[in-house]
Amino acid sequence: MVDPTDPDPKSEELRKRGALHPRPEDVTAELFTAGEFFDPRDAIQVKYEMLRRVRIDRQPIARAAREHGYSRPTFYEALAAFERDGLLGLLPAKRGPRSAHKLSPEVMEFLNELLRADPSRTASQLVEQIHRRFKRRVHPRSVERALEREKRGS
Repeated sequence: MVDPTDPDPKSEELRKRGALHPRPEDVTAELFTAGEFFDPRDAIQVKYEMLRRVRIDRQPIARAAREHGYSRPTFYEALAAFERDGLLGLLPAKRGPRSAHKLSPEVMEFLNELLRADPSRTASQLVEQIHRRFKRRVHPRSVERALEREKRGS
C-alpha cells in the first residue's frame, strides 16, 4: 500500500490537477488497502470505485461514501456528474472565474468608447480608467485578451 503522507511525483501531479483526495487516510475500502493498483490518493479513481460499489455491488450509499473517505453529499455530486458526463464528470472542475466577469458588457462598451476617442491608449491606461469609473481592479493582460476576443468575434 502507498503511504498517503509520502510526497512523491504522483501526489504532486494529482495536487496540481486538483485530483488529490483530500483525506486518503480515510479510504478504508478493501481494494485500496489490499494492493498497489488502487491508489487512495487518486480522487478520480476513488470516486469511480465508490459509485461502482453502489451501482454494481449494491453497497449502501452511506457505507460506500464512508469507506471511500467521502460524505453522502459528495457521493450524490459525483453520481450526478458521472451520469451527466461519464468518467470526465469525475475530473475536477476548473477553479476560479469561468469568464472575464470583471469585464462586463458595460465595461467593454466603456473601453470601446475610450479606444474610439484615442486608439493609442495602452492596456495599462485602460485599466486605470476602469478603476476610476467602475472601482474594479483588472489586469492589463485581461483587457488585452478581452479586446482580442471582441476583434475575433468570439
